[in-house]
Amino acid sequence: MPFIPVRDTDVHYEAEGQGPGLVLVHGTGGDADKVFGNVVHHFSATRTVVRPNFSGSGQTTDDGTELTVDLITDQVAAITRQAVRGPVDLLGFSLGAVAAAAVAATHPELVRRLVLVGGWAHSTAPRDRFYFETWRKLLDTDRELFKRFSTLTGFGPATLNAFGHQGLAHSLADEWPPPGIGRQIDLGAKVDIRDLLPKITAPTLVIGLAGDNMIPVDGSRQLHAAIPGSRLVEIEDEGHMDWFADPTRLIDLTRAFIDAPDATV
Repeated sequence: MPFIPVRDTDVHYEAEGQGPGLVLVHGTGGDADKVFGNVVHHFSATRTVVRPNFSGSGQTTDDGTELTVDLITDQVAAITRQAVRGPVDLLGFSLGAVAAAAVAATHPELVRRLVLVGGWAHSTAPRDRFYFETWRKLLDTDRELFKRFSTLTGFGPATLNAFGHQGLAHSLADEWPPPGIGRQIDLGAKVDIRDLLPKITAPTLVIGLAGDNMIPVDGSRQLHAAIPGSRLVEIEDEGHMDWFADPTRLIDLTRAFIDAPDATV
């Protein structure tokens, strides 16, 4: 089971397949398996797929101090260097998109192409700050309400209805969230990578989720506007986590982008 020490943390990651590197970075409350477990086999026949667990997730351990973008950026960069020969294609989802963008800006030699899914550039707007504060208060006071709120804002109406009454009841019985999610929420509340985005030189695909009530699609539009030469694709009516149930569209967009000849990106 692979680990790597990074700045007083012991960071766990998964690696499968063979070929050029594809690094997949989870978001808040997720981990390598929960977020990307249903995606790996779509790429591992032709790619070495690396899935880091940054602090607060999976089997990664640390001293429990406050998380920073710099720390999770260093964790993702260190695993990328150790696990696969670079440069790699790097995909980040949600808070993982924040980390991926920061890696591309500060370690450009590591990143061949960059895919940012459901990400955002900063949390300074009133709505964003209010959301993260509410999320954290629910976590601290009533974990069932926290899970209900996360489900209602994380998935779109069509996906929730497809789960059915039994599926939604089952989601409340799940062991999620992990113990480290509070620290990740606190980090999300103070994200501001606007100064890094113009430094990104890798070809970048920004995938916006147009039905997202957790991280509104305007966050993806901010990323696109600030990253030179980036391309924005918005998936209509897609909630933040809808692709967990059906990743087909995300896989197709990612594969087309990372497999395209350089001249067509």
